[in-house]
Amino acid sequence: MNSRSIQIIIAFGIIVLIFSIRLLNIQVFEAGWKTKAETNMVAKKVVHPPRGLIFDRNGQILVNNTPVFDLMVVRNQLEIDDTLAFRKLLNIESNEELRKMLKSASPYYRPTVFIPHLNKDEYALMADKLLRYKGLYGVPRTIREYPHTNLANVLGYVKEVDRAFLDKDTTGYYHSGDMIGKNGLEKYYEEYLRGQRGVKHVITNVKGLEKGKYMDGALDTLPVVGQNLTSTIDLDLQKYGELLMQNKKGAVVAIEPATGEVLTMISAPTYDPNLLTGKGKKVSRNYVKLLRDTNKPLFDRSMQSMYPPGSTFKTIMAMMGLQEGVIDTVYTRLPCSGERVGCHHHPSPLTVGGSIIHSCNPWYYKAMRKIVLQDEKEGWKEDLHFGLDKWKSYVNEFGLGTRLGIDLPYEKAGLVPGPDFYTRAYKHDLWKISNVYSISIGQGEILSAPLQLANLGAIIANRGYYYTPHLIKGIGEENEVLDRFKEKKKVSVQSDYIDYIARAMSKVPEIGTARLAYMSDIKVAGKTGTAQNPHGEDHSIFMAFAPADNPKIAIAVYVENAGFGGTWAAPIARLMIEKYIKGEITNSWLEQYVLKGNFIKEEEDKEAEKAR
Repeated sequence: MNSRSIQIIIAFGIIVLIFSIRLLNIQVFEAGWKTKAETNMVAKKVVHPPRGLIFDRNGQILVNNTPVFDLMVVRNQLEIDDTLAFRKLLNIESNEELRKMLKSASPYYRPTVFIPHLNKDEYALMADKLLRYKGLYGVPRTIREYPHTNLANVLGYVKEVDRAFLDKDTTGYYHSGDMIGKNGLEKYYEEYLRGQRGVKHVITNVKGLEKGKYMDGALDTLPVVGQNLTSTIDLDLQKYGELLMQNKKGAVVAIEPATGEVLTMISAPTYDPNLLTGKGKKVSRNYVKLLRDTNKPLFDRSMQSMYPPGSTFKTIMAMMGLQEGVIDTVYTRLPCSGERVGCHHHPSPLTVGGSIIHSCNPWYYKAMRKIVLQDEKEGWKEDLHFGLDKWKSYVNEFGLGTRLGIDLPYEKAGLVPGPDFYTRAYKHDLWKISNVYSISIGQGEILSAPLQLANLGAIIANRGYYYTPHLIKGIGEENEVLDRFKEKKKVSVQSDYIDYIARAMSKVPEIGTARLAYMSDIKVAGKTGTAQNPHGEDHSIFMAFAPADNPKIAIAVYVENAGFGGTWAAPIARLMIEKYIKGEITNSWLEQYVLKGNFIKEEEDKEAEKAR
């Protein structure tokens, strides 16, 4: 054997020796590390931030958070050796229910909410036993809590995102199990309230028990708490208004004229917002029950209902007539002739101020003709179209027939019909001035929401301007307000004309159609309305502001099926005004009168009688 062969054999032997020593080291000395590698893994856990809180204008909490636990599962890690014991631990009724729950927990390899919103006591009972199951663990989070059973239509609710939403979501923020605002302020201010989720990386053992931070937390991100909101709502006034509207259908909206801040926004009947808090079958059942309720508590009558404005609309008619110069404050006296429509007993003829005080219908039929056809002739069709189009523009300026832009989703614009509307309604454009008379007194095709009438009250109170009605006056620590709510919007009617109408409105509770709104120490300016209802009793309406000489509140009240505006809507407005300005009620008889009103029962009794 030559020397080269010996060298090759020696080199080969050295290599074999090195590999043998390395193998021995792995099999014997590094066995502990192997065990650790097999029994530990890195888990990424989402840290949900608490949603921002919501307060009323005086610092009272409207929306809070309460701590719960979501039970999470990673399906490809979960091993169930005793199905009955597993179901008993988690209170799962059947194997079929368990199968469905596991099937919905996807993706297979990622943590998914298995059982949501366990309270502290529920989680404490199972926490130790959960350690038996790999891939099953609890994550603390918070859910919404509404301390008061009020303001459901304003606050809204949060709900778990569904698959349809996730498929369309372009933000990439939301994942299965996340909660999102679905209505009200919760939806409109979602991006401010939700905060930003955090992520922590932890080392866990085979049972999913945390053993420590991965890389000492270097890869972790902290959650950012959602921003708090300060609302414009006066909670005490809201509660009182909801009390007055018990057993009634309708709405009450009150605005601070100087700012556009909404003081109260009531839709009746209402519901407890806690009924729709959280996840699971109970919440779904509550939603279905509310949805099927014939009184429609989920429907926000304050900004979505489309009522005729009734005689409150006469204030706009009077102001545009003065601005157009077709009527004046002194010399224009129109008779209550009963032409085309009946009227109640009052002096005649009337000035424009008198027409507001006594709410004369024939007066406004005549005024409509003067406004739309200023030469008082039937006119060419072009003149009629032009006149009605101009009339519509005035009405839109006062906030009717358009969305005001309140910070809530699903606001409706209402309807202010123009020439195009009637051209579509009548074949071959065969319509004339007589076809549109009814809209001059807020009846017929014109439709509005209580929010719009409260804003109309604010415009008159301000003598010609308003700020967009809004519900949030401060966002976060800086108490920011959205820029669009700072913009002053003006109408094209001169302020002295509006002042004249405002002064006429101040006589309505004294000597006119709203005697039940009168107070000796607070001067109320208002206008009654009675909206015709083809499906039942007429609706009672009152629009007002007070004090008349220094307005602090503008208000609109609708009570469905309650009849004349001065009988029910006016006293409710009077009580709300007194409560806000004085903090107390001095007329207990009137309060009891309103509280005893039950128009829901009356309607139910009438329907039952018809069915017999």
